[in-house]
Amino acid sequence: MTGLAKALTGVSGILVTPFDADGEISTAPLQKIVDRAVGAGVHVLTSNGNTGEFYSLTMDEAMRMVHAHANAIAGRVPMVAGVGRGVRDACSLARESRKAGAAALMVHQPPDPFVSPRGLVDYLEAVRDAGDGLPLILYLRNDAIGTDRIAAMCAVDGVAGVKWASQNPMKLKAAMAAAPDNIVWVGGLAEVWAPTFYAVGARGFTSGLINVWPERSVAINRALEAGDYATARALIAGMQVFEDIRAEEQGGANVPGVKAALRMMGEDCGIARPPAAWPLTENQTTRLKAFMHQNGLIG
Repeated sequence: MTGLAKALTGVSGILVTPFDADGEISTAPLQKIVDRAVGAGVHVLTSNGNTGEFYSLTMDEAMRMVHAHANAIAGRVPMVAGVGRGVRDACSLARESRKAGAAALMVHQPPDPFVSPRGLVDYLEAVRDAGDGLPLILYLRNDAIGTDRIAAMCAVDGVAGVKWASQNPMKLKAAMAAAPDNIVWVGGLAEVWAPTFYAVGARGFTSGLINVWPERSVAINRALEAGDYATARALIAGMQVFEDIRAEEQGGANVPGVKAALRMMGEDCGIARPPAAWPLTENQTTRLKAFMHQNGLIG
């Protein structure tokens, strides 16, 4: 776990899921994207995260993607594999992710409308057992379950980290104080929120930008690790428009922003499946193209 814990304090890149012209999975574009991220120094790569359109994939597709991502990564950096949905699906994907060589499982917060606090612990224990010892990383997008329940989830044997994706740094601080000391707390809202989360004690951050511009993500992490907030803020300001576009339409432009940028780079990864906001609007496309030109990402 020591190597994984260290890696989590860096950049956790969330890989896209490419589709062909018929909307089916196409693994061909993956190698270039992964090679670029690894070459830039991205510390961890994640399969079946939200930038990978986890909730639009069938379970068979998610299983195919964890193997495809693992093959492209080829052990050069740790691969974290997302699992979730119903407990049986989560357990099946945990078993398949272990076969693929995942270093840890990222457990998506269950979207079931009838989630009970104690049921979350049972869910995590079932996934842990299915993963046969793989460390668990909680992906928390909703802190309404409360600090006590978050602490109880962190206390489940096998939980090693939390990706915090709630826009509430004070609740993050409270959760960190209440949870076991061994937990690695990672900013789960990409680069723009990283300085805020670092300020209360989190380390590292998730990133969809790494599919397009991994060097910038790594530079931001390097500045934050050095305590150089001024440089980190300046670097973030230079990529802010990319994240602003992705945040539009209630977050529905998140994956479309990444896939549109890749298409502009000549690395077409297909559509973003409904209910994502695909394609980008004319205004979004114009702003994204200007951003790509200004930063030398396209000619």
